[in-house]
Amino acid sequence: MPLGTVDRTPPPFFKQGPSALSKLLVLSALAVLLMVVDARRQWAAPLRTSIAVVLYPVQWLALQPGHAVAWTGQYLGSLTRAQAEAAEARSELVRQAQRAGLVEHLAQENRELRTLLGMRERLTGHARGAEILYETPDPYSRKVVIDQGQSHGIQPGSPVMDGYGVMGQVTRVYPATAEVTLLTDRHQAIPVINTRTGQRSLAYGVSGSAEGRLELRFESVNTEAEPGDILTTSGVDGIYPPGLPVARVLTVSAIDGSGFSRIECAPLARMHNTLHVLVIDPVTDGRRPGLERQP
Repeated sequence: MPLGTVDRTPPPFFKQGPSALSKLLVLSALAVLLMVVDARRQWAAPLRTSIAVVLYPVQWLALQPGHAVAWTGQYLGSLTRAQAEAAEARSELVRQAQRAGLVEHLAQENRELRTLLGMRERLTGHARGAEILYETPDPYSRKVVIDQGQSHGIQPGSPVMDGYGVMGQVTRVYPATAEVTLLTDRHQAIPVINTRTGQRSLAYGVSGSAEGRLELRFESVNTEAEPGDILTTSGVDGIYPPGLPVARVLTVSAIDGSGFSRIECAPLARMHNTLHVLVIDPVTDGRRPGLERQP
């Protein structure tokens, strides 16, 4: 056979069928026909229902990642908003406590010093918020532990108060926590001034009662203190800033045969069920234990 008559084109790898255009036209016509028949006879409705039932679990699984992402975003957004609101609440607590702590003391100072020094606003030290973690299990003392310590700038002797008054004093500082001795502890004392009379005294803790009390000792039987008087810090110890609310006088009674009066006071701060407190830097170096009395 001559070489010129041999077909040099390679055989097709796949069997050739109808052209792509022909397939498109046929399938398009079939699709239109099925849509018309379905629109008139509704013959495909049971088929669609069956397919929907079969595919529902697959669709549900396919949607879960999107739902999980959306839920995570909402949770993180809510958490961020809650943390921002908590920080704002702590800042507001600092501002309110500072204003409340200055009111009584400034009123007394204005009456005594206006003619000499004039009215001058007194600034308190830096205060930081802290959370009470737990009460110490010692039944013979009244102490709590807060979640701020040496790494947060807490100093020994720092005054601690809530939104109502002085609660106590930092007596031990650890790296991440600190121990606060409450005013109602029997080893604690704080210098106070009666905002009505201007009389200065020492308030000692009395931890015998369940709610905790303070008492003014060595007061003359002729004392001018009356039930309802408000006691604030005098500031003479160099630890507590002056003007912080401390207690309210409950009873004044004479001690038979001694020439002294027993003055019982209730702390203005909530000594129980308090969650957040303020730790105020002491007026002077707070490395000494302030007015804590040793047993």
